[in-house]
Amino acid sequence: MTQEIYLTGITTTGTPHIGNYVGAIRPGIAASKDPKKQNYYFLADFHALAKNEDPDKISRSTLEIAAAWMALGLDTDHATFYRQSDIPEITELTWVLTSMTAKGLMNRAHSYKAAVQVNVESGNNDPDKGITMALYSYPVLMAADILMFKSTKVPVGRDQKQHVEMARDIAQRFNHHYGDILVLPEPVIGDDTAVLAGLDGRKMSKSYNNAIPLFAQEKPLRKLIMKIKTNSLEPGEPKDTEGSTIFDMYKAFATPAETAEVEKLYAEGIAWGEMKQKLFEYINDHIKPAREKYERLIADPAVVEAELRKGADRARDVAVPYMAEIRDAIGIRKLG
Repeated sequence: MTQEIYLTGITTTGTPHIGNYVGAIRPGIAASKDPKKQNYYFLADFHALAKNEDPDKISRSTLEIAAAWMALGLDTDHATFYRQSDIPEITELTWVLTSMTAKGLMNRAHSYKAAVQVNVESGNNDPDKGITMALYSYPVLMAADILMFKSTKVPVGRDQKQHVEMARDIAQRFNHHYGDILVLPEPVIGDDTAVLAGLDGRKMSKSYNNAIPLFAQEKPLRKLIMKIKTNSLEPGEPKDTEGSTIFDMYKAFATPAETAEVEKLYAEGIAWGEMKQKLFEYINDHIKPAREKYERLIADPAVVEAELRKGADRARDVAVPYMAEIRDAIGIRKLG
């Protein structure tokens, strides 16, 4: 049986939060230790440009996200861990794929349609106002990320499934013209992967400013957890675990037995303040060892850079010959 190739990327647009941890980083680190899988993990810094982020913020985010993966135990001896911008073959492949991508396909991209919708709802005469080509053609760069390493499986949330489907569509069109060269990926949607709500009850997101940073120090971490929105039920009144942000966060970190114990406390009417304190202590104890390692890495970026350079070398061992094969197929060849 052919070894499955998994690929995961995180855009460098902010500080890692606990939602990133339970949704992508923790399952990714577990997968990195699985000898039956070949894993690629990358920092999507070129993707960050589509959001017009501040240059210093992109640079800082790259360090923080890389340090987070390393501090939490990513097995970089087994997995390939690299920065997207260190692999020039990815941007080269992006242009090759752009030449095969129908504009109509890009018109259907969720991110583009959402941006158009904002313009329409705000009464702009131009539905494309403020929309850059980086945002519009974002799925082509993502397809190049996926296809460059012959990925067979791409773990995504339900809201990102379309990106993998588009990569498949683009690859199929390419193969129809040039032969069976690109590998068709499949999305892997983890039904048991937690999607955490943030402080205000909406999905935890940097863009909503409702996230809890993964490596927040103890005092700020406690302060943020105490801000989590709850209902007005008094201590002693039974509380429902369904739809409780505090319960969902606890469950995402705790064992099934510990979760069952907290379900019992909810039924008995635990006070919200007491439950928030319990959540703070649990998350703080869980993260503390990695937090200390993370802080050492942040203080010594050269260690992180060396790891990313090592990963880039390994990634290019695959990308360079594959890109040569693609060039030959499309007719970009030496003349003698």
